Amino acid sequence: MYAELSITSNFTFLTGASHPEEYMERAVTLGLSAIAIADDNSVAGIVRAHTQAREIARKVRERLEWEAQNTSIGPPCPDHIPKPPSYPIHAVPRLIPAARLIFTDAPTVTALPLNRQGWANLCRILSVGRLRAEKGDCILHLSDLLEFSDDLHLLLWPQAIRSPGDAGTWRTQAQQLTHRFAGRMHLLMHPRYDGADSELFPLLETDSKQFGIPTLASAAPLMHHGTRRKLGDVLTAIRLRRKVDELGREALANGEQRLRSEPEMLRIFKGHEGAITRAHKLSEQLTFSLDELRYEYPSEGSEQETPTQRLHRLAHEGLKWRYPAGASEKAKKMLAHELTLIGKLKYEPYFLTVRDIVHFARSRGILCQGRGSAANSVVCFCLGITEVSPEMGTMVFERFVSEARDEPPDIDVDFEHERREEVIQHIYDRYGRERAGLCATVIHYRGKRAIREVGRAMGLTEDTISALSSQLWGFFSASGLEAQRMREIGLDPEDRRLKQTLMLVYEIDGFPRHLSQHVGGFIITEGRLDELVPIENATMEDRTVICWDKDDIDSLGILKVDVLSLGMLTCIRKAFDLIGQHHQTSYTLATLPPEDPVVYDMLCKADSIGVFQVESRAQMNFLPRMRPRNFYDLVIEVAIIRPGPIQGDMVHPYIRRRNGEEEVSFPSDALGEVLGKTLGVPLFQEQAMQIAIVGAGFTPEQADRLRRSLATFKKHGNVSEFRALFLRGMKRNGYEQDFAERCFSQIEGFGSYGFPESHAASFALLVYASAWIKCHHPGIFACALLNSQPMGFYAPAQIVRDAREHGVQVRPVCINASFWDNVMEPDGHGGLALRLGFRQIKGLSEEDASWLTAARGNGYHQVDDVWRRAGLGPSVIERLAEADAFTACDLTRREALWQAKAIATAKPLPLFSQDLEGEALDEPEAYLPQMTLGEQVVEDYVATRLSLKAHPVALLRHLLTPDQRDKTTPVA
Repeated sequence: MYAELSITSNFTFLTGASHPEEYMERAVTLGLSAIAIADDNSVAGIVRAHTQAREIARKVRERLEWEAQNTSIGPPCPDHIPKPPSYPIHAVPRLIPAARLIFTDAPTVTALPLNRQGWANLCRILSVGRLRAEKGDCILHLSDLLEFSDDLHLLLWPQAIRSPGDAGTWRTQAQQLTHRFAGRMHLLMHPRYDGADSELFPLLETDSKQFGIPTLASAAPLMHHGTRRKLGDVLTAIRLRRKVDELGREALANGEQRLRSEPEMLRIFKGHEGAITRAHKLSEQLTFSLDELRYEYPSEGSEQETPTQRLHRLAHEGLKWRYPAGASEKAKKMLAHELTLIGKLKYEPYFLTVRDIVHFARSRGILCQGRGSAANSVVCFCLGITEVSPEMGTMVFERFVSEARDEPPDIDVDFEHERREEVIQHIYDRYGRERAGLCATVIHYRGKRAIREVGRAMGLTEDTISALSSQLWGFFSASGLEAQRMREIGLDPEDRRLKQTLMLVYEIDGFPRHLSQHVGGFIITEGRLDELVPIENATMEDRTVICWDKDDIDSLGILKVDVLSLGMLTCIRKAFDLIGQHHQTSYTLATLPPEDPVVYDMLCKADSIGVFQVESRAQMNFLPRMRPRNFYDLVIEVAIIRPGPIQGDMVHPYIRRRNGEEEVSFPSDALGEVLGKTLGVPLFQEQAMQIAIVGAGFTPEQADRLRRSLATFKKHGNVSEFRALFLRGMKRNGYEQDFAERCFSQIEGFGSYGFPESHAASFALLVYASAWIKCHHPGIFACALLNSQPMGFYAPAQIVRDAREHGVQVRPVCINASFWDNVMEPDGHGGLALRLGFRQIKGLSEEDASWLTAARGNGYHQVDDVWRRAGLGPSVIERLAEADAFTACDLTRREALWQAKAIATAKPLPLFSQDLEGEALDEPEAYLPQMTLGEQVVEDYVATRLSLKAHPVALLRHLLTPDQRDKTTPVA
């Protein structure tokens, strides 16, 4: 048996030419006993190989079950039901985590952890090197390896000799390593495929004897199969910023540097077979598996009470807080059931961690709300994590936490987007950067980037690349029509270079390009995080991240808390503050007056500009047809106008049934219980799972895999692989083929976007809250929206126009009345007017606005007052003048701008304001023509992105009337 212990995957970015998953699949085919993914100063891709290994093992089990079913029960499966892949169970290779360490002052080595402690030391080494460097780089010194050397086995890479001094330096450094790692080191013997390997191998054997360490064979693969050679050269060209034609010696000499089988290795290493045997023997000593990296949650307990006791206490206190009039029996039973299951699975620390983060945010006045599956939980409701009571629907806790799935729950919490950084830094401060870090996001080659970078590497002109990029939708959505699309844009589909480029674009699609940071997914551990996974610097200051993404964390079952941001929460919190300030009424998300019919009347009229989730044109078109009259209608409204339900043809059937135009019927009572609330149309992920279980006989494990394939934002949807299993199960349970096909088509629509019911319920609460504020306090809602920009669909001009249509008096930016934020001020008639703030002026900073308002006193009377008293520069004063902010000083826009220009050019000082005889210098007034209304509107939009003087279309209205339209030339 042969084990390959030094593989380079495409997570050595722009070097490796194959995915970790491909190496694992290929290793099965070649019959290898073990493989080690060892990327350069990184373990970023190791979890993907680990996940693939588990998937292969699962398919082996399915194959055995399929064969057992076909031999023991009835007739064989129909021909249209494909057999599961055939994997010999003994051929599933073990995955050995590893990394190739590249030092500034020592030879390169592949580090292989012998056990869990060895893995911890490897992670510490990589963390030190990456925290020492900027994002994406790693600076390692030999001292780092020597400090964390325990339980690591090293493979010493032979040095590429470029000068006579290199050989001596390498041998000196190698000798130092061999003394420290005696008995835990091999000299790596790998072919260079240059025709001189027969001369190289004896030299390496001589070195191994000199160092006193044995040799170990490796193919040192850069690709899983030789067909990736061309892509390997393209990646090298992208990395070096050259064209493929200019690579020279940097290009791969051939396609030989690939994963190899034992017979191939025996042929290559003829006469050195012992090196191959030693690779297999060493692999058997490397017992560490990533499966050991689980359940390292923070304890969240204390000397006074255990985590279980603390969670029970806080949950029951929250029950009294949430239900001041007394909780129902249903709520009490749900709480007891959830606490029992949480205790059984030992997830108490997880809930306490999230509760403490939310408690910190609330203590700082930061509005937040949990969403997603967490809204299924009454425990989360009582802890203050979510605001939607699970009693509202048929949501079940097992959608959130399941004993069958044996994986930690995932709680997403939205915070105000302007203040989320406070929460992030609190987490770092509380747990320490050695215990907490953000997940990574792997940036993959997609569409335009793939075309542009591959095109440049292949030497295409920029015009050709732009033309190809313009037909992106045609190439990636209409396979087989490439030639037609290329002819349409004037390119020759038979051109050899173009054909190669397009083939390579398809091949590189999905390759990792680099690591970025997740939008807010925190991993927090009880022990050191840098002994679980390497930590590195993020691009953003004061943030550190790990190298695994959310799917990797999910695969390993490691705690992750999503600290996300939501602009609408900022808007709602600011609106609540304004309501409290001007109406002396305090509101929270939980205390808003429920089920207000006036609010629903407003939504039925599609009066929803700025309202969360229902402000798009599609939602505004659907609202009058849906006519929501209660909170659950909003839940459906949020979930139904999504690409998934639309593509699955769920929208029109639901509306027809709701309006009585189509009979509501169910093919069986069992499915009627599942689809009753949504009139027989599946709208939520939970329903898709239940249809699979009830209708198609899926096991909970299969239904959960179906759920994962339906997950929003999945990069590679695989829902179609369940089609045969689903159709077969529906047929076995007596459902018609057409109905089964239609059901699966609807379920498949979730493959792009599909909401769980609990997620839709959390968002529906924000829909109602924002709609209630808009309905009862339109001015305050507009003010809060403007102060929360950028967010939403609409520009400030549209928000202001909508507010004025709702009777809100909007006042312009004023040098003597405005502040940085937009504010509400008395309108003189017992109401409130919206005063636009300095934040609306393009290019004006908050710091400048602060100086302006701090020095204002009783007001400014002329332009140079601002310069003298506030100390603002001439360019800032010009921006104020261009925004027409000096109207209160009886200055028109041009007059103010003229005075601002004078400051910029002459900068008069009191000493020089008079002549030597004490007479004032008299400059004749300049004649400044009055601006037309059109000019005023244009300048308003240039300076503040809106105008209160007129709508731009109003200036053209006389040209758009029926009698004038025929006399004008249409504008293209």
